[in-house]
Amino acid sequence: MTEAILLVGGKGTRLRPLTVHTPKPMVRAAGVPFLTHQLARARAAGVDHIVLATSYLAEVFEPHFGDGSSLGLHLEYVTEEEPLGTGGAIRNVASRLHSGPDDPVLIFNGDILTGLDIRALVETHRTTGADVSLHLTKVTDPRAYGLVPTDETGRVLAFLEKPQTPEEIVTDQINAGAYVFRRSLMDTIPAGRPVSVERETFPDLLSAGAHLQGMVDSTYWLDLGTPAAFVRGSADLVLGRAPSPAIPGRCGDRLILPTARVAPDAKLTGGTVVGEGAYVAEGARVSGTTILPGAVIEPGAVITDSLIGTHARVGERSILTGTVIGDGAIIGADNELSDGARVWCDAQIPAGALRFSSDQ
Repeated sequence: MTEAILLVGGKGTRLRPLTVHTPKPMVRAAGVPFLTHQLARARAAGVDHIVLATSYLAEVFEPHFGDGSSLGLHLEYVTEEEPLGTGGAIRNVASRLHSGPDDPVLIFNGDILTGLDIRALVETHRTTGADVSLHLTKVTDPRAYGLVPTDETGRVLAFLEKPQTPEEIVTDQINAGAYVFRRSLMDTIPAGRPVSVERETFPDLLSAGAHLQGMVDSTYWLDLGTPAAFVRGSADLVLGRAPSPAIPGRCGDRLILPTARVAPDAKLTGGTVVGEGAYVAEGARVSGTTILPGAVIEPGAVITDSLIGTHARVGERSILTGTVIGDGAIIGADNELSDGARVWCDAQIPAGALRFSSDQ
């Protein structure tokens, strides 16, 4: 296997305001755009040609990655004029592949952080003679996911919608968002219209008698679709819980990028990242948080499990827990923002304006 398609066209609406100016795969995780980790892992598995299926803010990708040579890859970019869904995107870029009709092509989503053994998935595809092979993972609570039951050999039996009752939970296996396709099958996907590979392509292939093989790999897996998950994924990369060859430094409690400044008595823990040009002032305590380039954390601020946008500022003694601060936003001194709060890009919150405790 030498080729892959990477689906990076989504708008990332659940991640706003992080994705107002930046497509989801380009939001920084562990110091680099998340997409960098995926490209590096594909390269490590032997992939050398990747076609990126882009749509939302498509103009951002190529200026950053170019032709991919710096990563040892050949990258191409195809932009959808109108969003085509996962299946439609695959069909739209298939003509850029060089593989023969029976060759395997890796396809993966641009918002999944995983420790998947890519080579093992490809080997499963080869040895079983499958038309499509799917990475499946087991989850403790399957209610939020579509289910993928398999027989004792791993052959996929059905694609089931999210279970509504306990009786409908027939397996804890879910589609984990990485596939190997027989190249020729991509041409059977309808062209020029939105198609969901999960809801249309796979069930149609199954109905037509195609061989869909599941491979359960329950190593690290995380859907980075929400701000809390994205922050956790970045921290797990820094802590070494999630594997990536692209982390720009040693794994540990914190990752401080070049040109970032951190006061000697500031405390950074839990996989915190401080981006280029950012500043963490004296007495600040930051845990499990991503601080993007150029942001400023003022003295005595306490920040936990949050993401601080590019050139944002958090005022003195402010306490942030589980929050997202958009690019350029300013949080005045002595504010308290709690779980789920999102402050939009360039917004300004005056000193002491938001609190959950008294001002004493």
